[in-house]
This record gives sequence, structure tokens and C-alpha cells, in this order.
Amino acid sequence: MKKILALIFILTTFLFAQIDANLEIIKKTKTLPSIAVNIASDSAEIATLSKIKEILVKDFIISGHFDVSLSNNELKFEDEPDVIRLANESLDLYLSLSAKKNLDGSYTLFTKLYDINAKTLTLQKSYTTLKENRYPFLAHRTAISVNDHFKAPSISWMDKFVVFSNYVGSKKANIMIGDYTLTYKKTIIRGGLNVFPKWADPKQKSIYYTSYNYEKPTLVKLNIYTQQKNVIMQSDGMIVASDVSKDGSKVLITASPNNQPDIYLYNTLSKKAKQVTNYSGIDVGAQFIDDESRMVFISDRLGYPNVFAKSFNSRGVERLVYHSRNNSSATSYKDNIVYVSRENENEFADRTFNLYLMSTKSDNLKRLTSSGINQFPKFSQNGESLLFIKNLNGQSSVGIIRLNFNKSYLFPLYNGKIQSIDW
Repeated sequence: MKKILALIFILTTFLFAQIDANLEIIKKTKTLPSIAVNIASDSAEIATLSKIKEILVKDFIISGHFDVSLSNNELKFEDEPDVIRLANESLDLYLSLSAKKNLDGSYTLFTKLYDINAKTLTLQKSYTTLKENRYPFLAHRTAISVNDHFKAPSISWMDKFVVFSNYVGSKKANIMIGDYTLTYKKTIIRGGLNVFPKWADPKQKSIYYTSYNYEKPTLVKLNIYTQQKNVIMQSDGMIVASDVSKDGSKVLITASPNNQPDIYLYNTLSKKAKQVTNYSGIDVGAQFIDDESRMVFISDRLGYPNVFAKSFNSRGVERLVYHSRNNSSATSYKDNIVYVSRENENEFADRTFNLYLMSTKSDNLKRLTSSGINQFPKFSQNGESLLFIKNLNGQSSVGIIRLNFNKSYLFPLYNGKIQSIDW
């Protein structure tokens, strides 16, 4: 156990010591605890358990905090592993899995984590989901629990729903939720054109989305559990909820009631919207920055789309990006900003939109992607990971970038095309 804690402590210290306004991409430390995942030989739920193991292995790899090793053991769930043999295989941790399907249709995953160096059972937990098809979240919760047990930097975002709009045909887009790997997916809004979903609260009970199924483009709030809908605003032109404050009381909305898109700050308590920009061109896609005292947004004030910032208490506008002449969207976490930049201005060449990472408090700039069309970046709640959409060779995928490790992973959607996404 002491060896494992020391390894995790080194990793944690290394990570947090490097995170600052310079936005240096952190290199992965070579000293990682090795872990093997094994299905108990006496488990009857082999089919689903095999899928859980596959996702769990990916979770450990994507976390960047564990070195996943292969170790095939014929071991019953109640039996203890041969720690001497596993130690000879250079294993630090051994995770045993079992499961059972309950009479009410729920599904329970049982886990035991052994510390090979300390020769002890160090963590034992079970996880239950009401429906078996939600098994990916059992894997994610297991990975989070093991990660938290050793006090490694949080990967709690793995247990969050992603919500996305899925184009399925001409003027047809459904809203879906799923896990970040898209292994689990569920349609929550079907029929017509429904786009730009945005979580309305940290507990992920409600979403905002834009519907074109009314007389005018309409911003709707939906409780995903009760299906209760409330119309928030309507606009003759576009209308999109681009960001929500941490407590859910304020929403940044792009609306064009006079055929020119501007930014509005909507108060969910008073149900009133205050116009924040009043420009004759295009102002869209606002995001809160600097403890929600300012916003970053996209404007064509220079004759082409670029990234600007503005305080809610003043009229002045600050240009943030001096790179490229086509920067179409941005996301923020505290002082950090990731924006989308078009790399190829030749209309006859393949379009490439890359993601760039910058800070409002430094001049550093880091390119995060290198090919394809990369759009709709969204920071995780702790700012250490980035969600985005990647379109490459006709394939639409959810992308995850682990900013601390300069690693990225793709999870394709095989039916339809992802229009926009949030987590």
C-alpha cells in the first residue's frame, strides 16, 4: 500500500505543480502503479462483464494514472490471488470483477481491489444500475472509486452524461444522452429539428436546447426525467443557450430578434433577459470567464470571426486572439480558453478546424489537434479534460483530450452525425 500511495503522491504532486497560467502541457510521469483487471471464474454474467472490463481498462488508460497490465487468472471471486506470482509479474494492483442480474431487472457489479505489494484486500465495493444497458457507468464508477482511493487527480467527469444533438436526416435532429464513450445512448427528444443542447444544472436534471418545431426558433428548457418543457425565449433568427453559470441562475444566450445576433444575459429567477452586446454585425457563442464577471464570445468586428472578451459592467471589448482569421467558437475554464480555428483558407481544399489552448493571463498558445474538423470544445468541471466533436473522413466522433498528458481519444457515433455536444 505504501508503495502505491507514494507513486500516486508523486503523480499528483507532479500534476498540480505544473498547472498554471502558462498552460504547459504536462508530460506523463513514468512511475505509475500497474493494475490488472480480471473477471472472476465463477461469475455467471460473462457477456456483460466482458464489456465492463473492456470499458474499465479504457478508463484506467485514459485517466493517465495507471499502467494497465494483462494477467489471466482462473480465480473465483471469494478466493485470494497468488500475490507472489502477481508480484513476479510486476503488478501493483489486482482488480477482480463479478456481477449478478437482479429479479427487478437491475444489475450489480461487485469489485475487489488487492494491493499486491501489501498483500492485502484494499478496496471492496459494489455498484448497481436499474437497467443492465447502463453498464458503462458501472465501469466508470469503478475506475473513479479506485482512482479516488489513491487520491489521484479527479476523473469524476467519466460518470457524467454527455448530451448531444444527432442529425438523422434532412431537417431532423434528435437530442440524445450517453456516457462519454457513447457505449450507452438514449434518445430523450425525438422528431423535428432539435439542436444545441446545453446542461441547465450541475446535477444534469435539465437541459436547454433550440427547437425549430415552433413558429419561431425557440429556446426550450426540458427536465429529462419528467419531460416537463418550458419555453424560455423565441427569436426571428437564431437562438442558442451557449453557457450557464455554476449555480444555474444565469444563462448566456445568443438571440437575433432584430435579425442580427447579439448576446443576452438571462436571469432564471426573474425570467428576464438583458442585452449585453449591441453590434451591427455578429456576436455569438458567449462563455463566462474570470469568475463569471466577464464573458468571451465570437464576433466579426474585424471583418472575420474572432475571439473577444467583455465585462458585464462595461461597454469596452477586448480582442483575445491574434492567430488566424477564422476563429468560430470558444469554451472557457477560469482563465483558460480553447477556441476553434480554421487552418485552410482555400475553399477548394479540405477544411481543417483545429483546437487551440490559451490563457487570458499569458501569451502562451498550444495547438491541441492536427487534422479533421474539430468543433464544440467543452472543458470538464475541473478543467483538466476537454470534450469536442471530431469529423474526419465522413465519421463523426466524440473526442476527449487529457490536457495534463497531451493525449486524445476518439469514440465514434455510427448512426447519424453529431451536431453539438455538452457535458
